[in-house]
Amino acid sequence: MRIVARNEDVGPAALKDIAEDGIECLHHAGADRGLSTSQQLFRDQGINCTGVDQLCAVAQVSKRTLYQHFAGKDELIAEYLRRFDPGVLPEVFDRTDLTPRERLLAVFDIHSPLCPFIAAAVEIPDPGHPARLLASDYKKAFAARLTETARQAGATNPEQLGEQLALLLDGASARSRVLNTDTFATAAAVAVVLVDNAIPAAPAPAASFA
Repeated sequence: MRIVARNEDVGPAALKDIAEDGIECLHHAGADRGLSTSQQLFRDQGINCTGVDQLCAVAQVSKRTLYQHFAGKDELIAEYLRRFDPGVLPEVFDRTDLTPRERLLAVFDIHSPLCPFIAAAVEIPDPGHPARLLASDYKKAFAARLTETARQAGATNPEQLGEQLALLLDGASARSRVLNTDTFATAAAVAVVLVDNAIPAAPAPAASFA
């Protein structure tokens, strides 16, 4: 963006550049509002129930501005998912104050009304849709994070434990939505059993005879 000094003599060309920069900033701000609004509406009422007209009205942005940044609703959905948890739960997996076993169990302390990737996969039947591909990639990445943490914890079969915990977490997310209640406490209790069964117990210290 062109910065103008207070006493600078600004000619017509410079004024045009400044105006264009201002319009570009407004367009970017509008796109950000559209994306932020989509995150709220997709979460609260679903992807298929949210139309572009409603989204633009709530975001107070024109369709023209929205389509200058997103080719269509499909691209907007994909960007909405792309910005959700890009680091794959770093607030748990990257913690250094917890042991690997504790990190595996801490995953179940993160409660979500319904995983947006599951919601998108349910609403969008086309497996080749960009949102479905992003959902698949995310779920694989999440299971890989669990598997690596299980390996650090000393699990006998870290791949199996990682997949079990991923399945358990997704099941808790879906069941919580269906029953309109919190099932994560039950899932966390099951996770403790799975983790304890998968990680060999440390040998007891040898008795000393004085």
